[in-house]
Amino acid sequence: MTDTTEKPALPDRLSADPKSKFHHADVFQHDVGIRLNDVERNDVEEYCVSEGWVKVPVGKSRDRKGNPLTIKLKGRVEAYYR
Repeated sequence: MTDTTEKPALPDRLSADPKSKFHHADVFQHDVGIRLNDVERNDVEEYCVSEGWVKVPVGKSRDRKGNPLTIKLKGRVEAYYR
């Protein structure tokens, strides 16, 4: 099956949280992949390519608003469409 729709350019910074100013709903219409130091990550909540970090959840911990608690991992970040 061929995809005839143009995919939007991946932003430098992207967040999965719809309340964030870095959330772009048009990008999430497609499957986005993230590599950190050449290792594919499937649990990324937010990333920034230029600053070289990703935010990933810490276990099943949640804050008082129900959002996952995250930690920032630093390294070489690559974002791509799968």
